Amino acid sequence: MSTTTTSQTPESEGPGRPGRLIQNESTTEIPVHLLFRDDPDPVSVPLRPTVVGRRHGTGEQPRFRRPAPATPRAVPQVDPELGERRARVLPGAAGVLAGACGAAGCVATSWWAGVLPPLAAAALRLPAHPGAGLGPAQWAAYAGAGALGVFGFGGLARGRTGRAWVLGLFGRYRGTVRRTGLMWVNPLLLRRRVDVRLRHWRSEPMPAADGNGVALRVVVLVVWRVRDTARAVLGIEDHETYLRECVEAALARVPVETPDGTRGPAEAAGDALTRLTAADAAPVGLEVFSVQPVRIEYAPEVAAAMNRRRIAALDAQHRASVLTSVVDSVEDTVTRLTVRGLVDLDDYERKALVKDLTVAFCAGRGEQMP
Repeated sequence: MSTTTTSQTPESEGPGRPGRLIQNESTTEIPVHLLFRDDPDPVSVPLRPTVVGRRHGTGEQPRFRRPAPATPRAVPQVDPELGERRARVLPGAAGVLAGACGAAGCVATSWWAGVLPPLAAAALRLPAHPGAGLGPAQWAAYAGAGALGVFGFGGLARGRTGRAWVLGLFGRYRGTVRRTGLMWVNPLLLRRRVDVRLRHWRSEPMPAADGNGVALRVVVLVVWRVRDTARAVLGIEDHETYLRECVEAALARVPVETPDGTRGPAEAAGDALTRLTAADAAPVGLEVFSVQPVRIEYAPEVAAAMNRRRIAALDAQHRASVLTSVVDSVEDTVTRLTVRGLVDLDDYERKALVKDLTVAFCAGRGEQMP
């Protein structure tokens, strides 16, 4: 039986009676003389529209206040001007040529000064020359040829596939070299080798927790690579340590469920870990493809208690399945005996037969149990 709320119309209200208190779901004023009837002059107090909750069954639903939007978590920021760019290098042949020219200049200067050994002059088929001695001109020629040879041979570098060079000069980033083969790089530049290949890292057991707050130890497999060498090398102190800390922070925020034979919870936890770790590592030039738990176990302080709890749950589940099977067998046996007319039982005899069959089936199942 449902109740219907009706409201009086203004014509039905007699003279001298106050107006109706509630007209619809919102009210704009409340007559104070209803609260204080001794006052001769009623005073109306304006109020904000108020929502009136209805009982269930009237067809109206109460209005709920919308939750305030959650404040987004701060994302680490790196210098926006710091980004990978291509460095200027020369082919290796240019360095070899410059070094050879410097070495030839040193030999020519020695022949000019007359200090070249006779065997070397004969091997190079140079004509005999008395020599002008080591003067300022000869020393200047030595310096120029030696500098050219040092810069030529000292700037030779070998680029490998999957490796990159981050170059810096006096603390300033000068570019990244991803070329392979022999090349010439300014020997005054500081070189830092970075591995840009696709890499995987298997962590040690890290602390985590499940949905109920039980302490766990989780081993995760992280697949990642360096996307921006400038930010990974210059933006932070050690990008590998930073990635490790990001994985630990994600494990502290994502509940990890223990393996129970289903793949759903493990995949959901892996997706959440990958999303959080990738968001934290992206500003420093790291690209994370996958963070998947490969081994989940209870923490040493709770492992014994949780194992006992799991064994008890498995035992209770097994007992429930055995009891269900016994009840179904007893019911099927009694029904067949009764339907086929093999026995005619009253209530007492039926109860006794059910009791005997139950004991017999339980004993048989107990002997089969390991």
